[in-house]
Formats: sequence, C-alpha cells, structure tokens
Amino acid sequence: MHLAILMTNTDESDFAAHHPKDGEKFADLIHMARPGWDVSVFSVKDGVFPKDIADFDGAMITGSPASVRDDLPWIAPLMDLIRDMNTRKQPLFGACFGHQAVALALGGSLGVNPCGWVQGLTLNALQNTPPWARELPDPLRLYGSHKECVCAMPQGAVRTATSNGMIAGFTIGRHIWTTQHHPEMSHVFITALTEEMKGMLPEDVHAQAVASLAETSDQARFTEALARFFEQGIG
Repeated sequence: MHLAILMTNTDESDFAAHHPKDGEKFADLIHMARPGWDVSVFSVKDGVFPKDIADFDGAMITGSPASVRDDLPWIAPLMDLIRDMNTRKQPLFGACFGHQAVALALGGSLGVNPCGWVQGLTLNALQNTPPWARELPDPLRLYGSHKECVCAMPQGAVRTATSNGMIAGFTIGRHIWTTQHHPEMSHVFITALTEEMKGMLPEDVHAQAVASLAETSDQARFTEALARFFEQGIG
C-alpha cells in the first residue's frame, strides 16, 4: 500500500518548528496500524502536488490553520484533485481542513461554527457507521481544534458522526471518509497546542479544553479503522 499525504498545514511559527510536521504525524498515524505501508508527503500548501494521484492507492488530506475559503493559490488545485479522486472512486481521507475541503469541493458548504472554538478532547456520537469503522467506540474520542465547520454535506454523502450538533464526519460511497477532528494529534501535542493558544481562545474555552485533556483520545482504535478503510477501498 502506498499513500499520498497532502500536507495543508501553513503554520510556520516557532511553536510548529518544535513539533513534528503534519506529514510526519499522519505517517506515524497510519504506521501505528500498518507499519509496512509506504507514504509520500506532498507539501500542497507550497504548491507541491503528486504528478499523478493515480500512482497511489489513496490519499490523506491534513488539517491546517488556513481556511478552505481563503484565496490561496494552492487551494483550487487541491479542490480539483479531490474532484478527480472522487470521479476515480480512489480512497481519500480528510481530517479537519481536509474534511472541510472535501465537502466544499464536492458541493457542500462551510461556515463559522455556531458554538465558536472547539479545542481539546471531543466526543463524537457515531451514526451510519461504515463497515471498516464498526469496532470504534461510541462515543468516539478525538482531539479537536477548529472554529469552522461543514454546514451542508455534498450530495450523496452520509453523516457518520455528530459532535455538539455539528457534522463531525461523513462518507461518500466506499472511497471517501472524513472527520472534523484530528486523529493524528498525540496527547502531548494537543496539550502543548492548547497552552500555545491560551491567548487566542476565550478563557472558558481554554479552561474547558484543559479539563477535557484529563482523558485521552481513541487514536489507536481510529487508526485501525483508517487502515481498514484504505484496504477495503482498493479491494
């Protein structure tokens, strides 16, 4: 199995420099479940894309502090790539920014989360659970960090998770799966990120985020489901 990691994270701060980049985080994530798989990282936020996405068995789109609605030169080519993969029914997973990019590229819509910032450990109520994810716990615990959300899914999409009323994940057929949250984040990283964002978050949101991190995510169980998603997608 050879996956492309499409890295969209635009954070070049000192904080980011002291932590693994998203390409490494997503590689580590899939290698938790399938250590023998090959991955290639493409910094799409710098305009670096695969020459031919058909050379890969699937792809993962990372998170980003950028908005899919920003007027950035690499976003339109990314949207074209998403539409191409959808047409090919090629396995594609999107997390946070990736979840939102897939939704918008295929006809959905985005907006500011009416509940404001989401930060820390989130609880996700599962619904319409696809076969590869049937062993996930319900609620599913994943780390989150975002202030935008998917307001409407693309035609034909099926919601797979809800978090505080928000669309927290969806599928399209057997070839697309998304989550609004961050399965790639470790507990060490989300804890550091939450502290880094203390001045940016409302005080109550920061306090709630810190309190939520007394518990950890279901990362290991999620990555097994993610591996099974790619396996069934090319089966």
